Amino acid sequence: MKRSTATEIETEILKSDASAAPKDERTIRFDDGRPQPAYRQQEDVIDLKLLFGELLSRWWVLLIALIVGAAITGAYTFFFVTPQYQSTSKIYVYSKTTSITSITDLQIGTQLTSDFTIIAKTREVIDEVIDELSLDISYEDLVKEITINNPSESRILEIVVTDPDAEKAKDIANCMANVLRERIGEVTNTDAPSVVEKAVASQERYSPSYSKNCAIGGIVLLLIVAIILSIIYLNDDTIKTDEDVKKYLGLNVLAMIPVNKNEQVVDRSKSKRR
Repeated sequence: MKRSTATEIETEILKSDASAAPKDERTIRFDDGRPQPAYRQQEDVIDLKLLFGELLSRWWVLLIALIVGAAITGAYTFFFVTPQYQSTSKIYVYSKTTSITSITDLQIGTQLTSDFTIIAKTREVIDEVIDELSLDISYEDLVKEITINNPSESRILEIVVTDPDAEKAKDIANCMANVLRERIGEVTNTDAPSVVEKAVASQERYSPSYSKNCAIGGIVLLLIVAIILSIIYLNDDTIKTDEDVKKYLGLNVLAMIPVNKNEQVVDRSKSKRR
């Protein structure tokens, strides 16, 4: 009696489906017009529960990816990223001769504070800071290191300087405050505003954050590995279980023969001796 292979069995199933299937335009068909059986039409459906289970079974791979990603990012941050330090000085935009007699004066003062924020980064102010400190830096580069903040509903200007040298950041912030207050006095034709707080050298770096960078690096590599494992799992159509037989061939398994790997090894060793 001739034995039928899996391919022949599947061919017979396709022929029977082709004769029995109704002519419906919504039926998914092969290129030659034959209708695909139901189990073929469901192959492209992704079972998220099975996919999650597959990823969970490889938790150790994901854990290694997380650790390696964090280690690589941490090493790169430590050896190749220059630490940055911040110093902040503050000035009060009203001078001693300025009088506040009404709410209107307060509103005008708030509007002037916004104007002074723009004046702080003008070339006249920045160039004078460069000259006083004898800095070997251009106007454009120094402007990038300086941030002017105006806290909400206040007449305070914060001058924040970020630089790889903590002492240099402090000197620039203090010099900037003095130059700016003189410039404001000239523009408003009043006495120079007062310095509320002088900058001090920071003992702790502002950036980079090792913990943040390590976390980002670990999560990114973990996601990359998870995507690779998912692609491998989704493209794997080999038959491993009786459920796979029913899924891919549309057949029910009548019996299963357990295989003992140890017996296979013994049989192979005996055959070699013969």
